[in-house]
Amino acid sequence: MKPAAWALAVALAACGGTDPVASSTDSATDGVGDGPTGDVAPLPADPTSVELRQVVPGPGLPAEISPQNSNNNLDVVRHDGKVYLTGRTAPNHFAGPETRLWVASSADEQAWQFETQAAMGTDLREPRLLAFGGKLRWYFAQLGSDPNQFQPKGAFVSERTPAGSWTGPQPFYLPTFIPWRFAVHGGKAWLSGYTDGDNVYKSDPGPIAVHLLTSSDGQAWQPALGSDPVVLKGGVSETAFAVLADGTVVAVGRNEAGETGFGFGSKVCKASPDQGLQCKADPRKYDSPLLFVHAGQVWLIGRRTLNPDGSTADYDLGAKTGTPAEHYVQYQLVNWTKRKRCALWKVDPAALVVYWQLDLPSRGDTCFASIVSTGADRYAVYNYSSPLDATADPPWFEGQMGETRLYRSLLVFGKP
Repeated sequence: MKPAAWALAVALAACGGTDPVASSTDSATDGVGDGPTGDVAPLPADPTSVELRQVVPGPGLPAEISPQNSNNNLDVVRHDGKVYLTGRTAPNHFAGPETRLWVASSADEQAWQFETQAAMGTDLREPRLLAFGGKLRWYFAQLGSDPNQFQPKGAFVSERTPAGSWTGPQPFYLPTFIPWRFAVHGGKAWLSGYTDGDNVYKSDPGPIAVHLLTSSDGQAWQPALGSDPVVLKGGVSETAFAVLADGTVVAVGRNEAGETGFGFGSKVCKASPDQGLQCKADPRKYDSPLLFVHAGQVWLIGRRTLNPDGSTADYDLGAKTGTPAEHYVQYQLVNWTKRKRCALWKVDPAALVVYWQLDLPSRGDTCFASIVSTGADRYAVYNYSSPLDATADPPWFEGQMGETRLYRSLLVFGKP
């Protein structure tokens, strides 16, 4: 999610370069789980990605969806015997008044029926679906329409009625709240999100507050850890989480704004029940993180930034001189010039270390994944990417200005 990238892309083009900072400091992790050339954590069964197919644009879509050039933010959930998919469509990746969000449903994930849509004359992002307590709710965030700004205006929620219609969107939670991930665990709904997101793309930002909430009915929400809904405050925004069988919460948050003592990149965290999060810095940045638990292991799907040799690039370049504000601009410029993948990672919740496992089908502008189980050891992965039938593998800022599509693949643990 990079509405401010437009201005930086123009600056990059004016500079005429694709790597304005030397890459000698790109790996601060000493080769631990850093991509195809680095170590990989041992696995009980090697995961594979198979059965790729394009969904949007696609022949099974209802006419109401009418995809535009850019199709990216999405979510998927199973409810009442059907799979529900929501997505964003717009002229390009950045904020603008022509953005629409839509919801469709399918019994076979091939032929889709139109459910509802939203258009507010501004940017809309982060569509999320929650199936809980026999009800299906649709959440999303409204932002401004300036492509050079990230301007959160609040979240909305709509509910599917028993008759199959949808209620009008109603304001949800706090004024600048961005909903990030939902999950159901222990008979409760869980939600992560953040406020003060306008600080993410400022070179000298104020703090961003990450909230973690639970609900027993899907309507009233309470703090998930202790009495304070805010579990992180600083440079972290997008934060995914998973709840283990013993109640331990594992979280991975994108630390793009930077934070004293943690630098830039990501935070990898854990908390025992009713305790605060304890975090470790990771110089890599796992954009659009999704966490899930399979076979007792914690898995992460998030964006991977590539070095020229295919290894994973650190976001925090370890600059020794300059101010944090100068580091922020420097790291952003380098990040937009590199190629991207959407990758599967393994998280060690004891050591708070992340290991790369495999790249999902992806290139260019990519990675805002959601999954739904299709049976034992199998998950349908919905994701967006620059066209996969093209030969070009553009750097990220070029991909953001081009076409993107929604794809479905199958993630299999063990032999397919």
